[in-house]
Amino acid sequence: MSHISSRHAPHATATQLEPPHGAEPTAASGSLLGSRKGRLKLLLRILKLRIFVALAVVLLYFSLTTGNFLSTANLLIMAQHITVIAILSIGMTLVILTGGIDLSVGSVVGFSGMVAGFLISRGIPLGDQVLLLNVFEVVVVTCLVGLAIGLVNGALVTWLNVAPFIATLGMLYVVRGAALLFNDGATFSELGGHAEFGNTGFALLGGGTLFNVGYPVWLLVAMTVLAAAIAARTPIGRYIYAIGGNERAALFSGLKVKKVKLFVYAFSGFCAALVGLVVTSQLQTAHPMTGNTYELMAIAAVVLGGTALSGGRGTVIGSVIGACVISILNDGMVMSGVSSFWQMVIMGLVIILAVVIDQLQQRLQKKVMVAL
Repeated sequence: MSHISSRHAPHATATQLEPPHGAEPTAASGSLLGSRKGRLKLLLRILKLRIFVALAVVLLYFSLTTGNFLSTANLLIMAQHITVIAILSIGMTLVILTGGIDLSVGSVVGFSGMVAGFLISRGIPLGDQVLLLNVFEVVVVTCLVGLAIGLVNGALVTWLNVAPFIATLGMLYVVRGAALLFNDGATFSELGGHAEFGNTGFALLGGGTLFNVGYPVWLLVAMTVLAAAIAARTPIGRYIYAIGGNERAALFSGLKVKKVKLFVYAFSGFCAALVGLVVTSQLQTAHPMTGNTYELMAIAAVVLGGTALSGGRGTVIGSVIGACVISILNDGMVMSGVSSFWQMVIMGLVIILAVVIDQLQQRLQKKVMVAL
C-alpha cells in the first residue's frame, strides 16, 4: 500500500497546481501570477524613472570628483549649454512623437546664425540702398527662415512621401552648404551693430539677464511650457500622439495627419532658429559650421528622456531633463580632463544604452499588459 501511495503522490500535487481547463485559477496560482506581475511592474517603474536616476548619478559623480563643479559660475555656464540642447530637443520631441525624425536642426542652427550675422553686419541690399533691420526685426526674419526650412521638411515628408530620415538628411547637407556659401565659408564677426543705424543690442539676447538669470534660460522655460502645453492640453497634441501610435488608424479616423506633420517640422525648424540666434549672440560671431552634430545630441536627449523613437510615447519635460544629463555629462568630462576622443566614445555609449533601455522598457510594457 505504501508503494502505490508514493507513485501517485506527485501526480496529485500537479493536479492541485494546475486547474482544469476553463476553471478559475486557484489562490495559489493567482498569488504566483500576482507576484510575477508585481515584479514586472516594479521593474517598469524603475525604467521609467531612469532619466532622474541618470541625472542624480552624473551630478553626484562630478560633484565628488571635480572641486568646483557645483560653483555658481560653473552652474551658469552649464545652464547656457543646457539651453542650447534643450530647446533643440523640444522641437525634436514633437517630431519624434509623430514617428518622424529631423536630422537638419544642427545645420539650421548654423544657417540661422549666418542669416542673423548677415542682416546685422550688412543689411538687405536694395539697389543702391541698404536696408538695416533692428534687432527685433532680425530675430523675426531669422525665426521665419527656420520656420520655412521646417515647412520644406514637412512638405517633403507629407506631400512627396519621402522618408523623414532621407528628407531631413538631404536638408542637412543643403542647409549646411547654403551656410557655407553665404559668405564663402567665412564668418560674420563683431556683431555689435551700428549705433547710428539703431541695430545694436544683439548681444543681450544671449548674454542679458533678468533676476540674475540669463535670457536664454527664460527662453528655455517659455519654450518648455509652450511645447508641453501643446502636447498635453491641445487637440493637436492628442493628434501628435495618435499619429505616432498608429498613423493609419489616425488617418482613417479623419485626423489631418499632413497638417499635423507640417506643424511639428515647422516647430522644430523654429526651435533650431532660436538656438542659432542664441549661440550667435553669445559668441558675437556667426560661423557656418555652428551646430555641427547638434542634431545627434538633441536626439540623444529625447531618447534618454523616455521618448520612443517609434513615436507615440514620451514627454517634453523628459526631453529637457535628458538634455540636462547630456550637457552636464559633457561639461563634467571636460572639467575632469577626459580627452575629446573618449568623450565621443562615452557619448556614443550613452546613446546606445538609452536606446537599449528604451527597447527593454517596450518589451517589459508588453509583458505587463499580457500579465494583466
